[in-house]
Amino acid sequence: MKVTTRSTLALLAMATTLVAQEPAQAPAAVPAAPAPATATTPPIAIGDAPVVATPAVEKPAEKAPEAPKPDPIKAEQEKLTLENSLAAERLKAETNAIREEITRLKMEKELLAERISLAATKRQAAEEDANAKVEAESAKIMREASIAKAKAELLTNELKAVQSQSGIEISKLQNQIASYEMESKRKGYADAKPIYLENPLKDDGTLVISDRRIALNGLITMATADHITDRIDFFNNADRKLPIFIVIDQSPGGSVMAGYRILKAMESSDAPVHVVVKSFAASMAAGITTLAKESYAYPNAIILHHQISSTLFGQLNLTEQGEVVKESQRWWTRLATPVAQKMGVTTDEFIQRMYAHSTSGDWSEFGEDAQKLKWVNHIVQGIEESSFTKNPDAAPAPQPQVAAQLEEKVDANGKPFAFLPRLTPKDVYFLYNPDSYYRMR
Repeated sequence: MKVTTRSTLALLAMATTLVAQEPAQAPAAVPAAPAPATATTPPIAIGDAPVVATPAVEKPAEKAPEAPKPDPIKAEQEKLTLENSLAAERLKAETNAIREEITRLKMEKELLAERISLAATKRQAAEEDANAKVEAESAKIMREASIAKAKAELLTNELKAVQSQSGIEISKLQNQIASYEMESKRKGYADAKPIYLENPLKDDGTLVISDRRIALNGLITMATADHITDRIDFFNNADRKLPIFIVIDQSPGGSVMAGYRILKAMESSDAPVHVVVKSFAASMAAGITTLAKESYAYPNAIILHHQISSTLFGQLNLTEQGEVVKESQRWWTRLATPVAQKMGVTTDEFIQRMYAHSTSGDWSEFGEDAQKLKWVNHIVQGIEESSFTKNPDAAPAPQPQVAAQLEEKVDANGKPFAFLPRLTPKDVYFLYNPDSYYRMR
C-alpha cells in the first residue's frame, strides 16, 4: 500500500540518514576503513520513491592503524537488518494510517450511529408523546362517551319509567273506555233472539216476523228484483219450511218485468213467501201482494189496483202508438187475469169495477176492505219484528241498493219531479203516478 503523507517521507529520510552515518559510529576497537574521497553511498529505494544518499563528509587524512577489512557477510546482514527495519517501519506507518482511517471511520460510524440513535430517540419520544396525547384524548373521549352513555341510559330508564307509568294509566283509561263502549254497544242489542214460526200469525192477530225478512220499498226496478230473488234463494237454501217475509212499507209499483221476476221467484220457492203491507202498495206492488200465497196488511194500509197506463214520449206515428198499447195490453192480461181470478171475476168485470169506484180507474181500498176483495189474506192488529235485535239509534249498517237513486228536480212551473230509469225493451211501467212526479226522459 502506498503512503504519501509528509510524516511518512520525513521518517524515511531520517532512517536513510541514520543508515548513511552508521559506519562512522562503529565501535572504537574496530576502526572503519576510510572511504575514498570520491566515494558516495549508493541510493536506497524506499517504496517507489528513491532517496538520494547524502555525500560522505570528507575528513582530513590522518594516519591510523589500518583497519581490518569489513566482513561482507556481516555488512550484508546489517543491510538486510536495516532494510527489514525500514520495511517494518514502513509497514507500521502504513498500518498506523490504516488504523487511523479505521479509527476515523469507526468514530464517524459511532457518530452516525449516535446521531441515528438520537434521531430515533427523538422520533420515539415524539411518537410516544403523540401516542400519549392520542391516548389521553381517546381516554378523555371514552370518559366523555361513558358519561354521555350513562346519562342517556339514565334518561332512557327515566323515560321508560314514565312511559310505563303512562302506559299503565292509558291502559286503565282504555280499559274503562272499552268497558263503557262495550256496555253502550251491549245496550244496543236486545237479549231476545229472532223467533221462527211456521205459522207466524198468532191468535191475537199479531204477526211475528223473523230475520228471514226482505224489504221492498220505493220504485220496483231490475235492481229490486235482483235483491229480492237472491234472498229468496238464500233463505230457501238455509231452510225450506220456515216462511220468508217480503215487507212493503210503501211502494208505488214499477217495472212489470222486474215485478214478474219477483212473482215467479215467490211461486217457485219451497219455503212459503209471505207479503206484508204496512202502509201502501200500488200497481205492481199491489199485484205482488194479491198474488202471494200468504199476505198481511194493517187495517189502514192502502192497496191500489189500476190498469197499466203508458205515457208516450217523442214523435210516434199511429202505428207505433198502437204497438205500445198492444204491448201494454199483453202485460195487463198476464198480470190482471190472475188477480181477477182470485177475486172471482173476469178481467173485464175487474176493469168495470175499477172505473165504478174511480173515474181515473185507480181503485184503492183500506186493508179491511181489501181483505174482502181478496187482495190481501189477513188483517193484523200488530207486527212483531223479532229480527230487530239491534238498537235502531245505533250506527246503521249500510243498506243495499235495491233501486236506482232518482235525482229530484224542479220543472219550469216549480213542480218537483224525477226521471224514471230507462226500461229494457218490451218493458212498461205499472206505476201509480197521479201527480206526474215520475216522468220519462
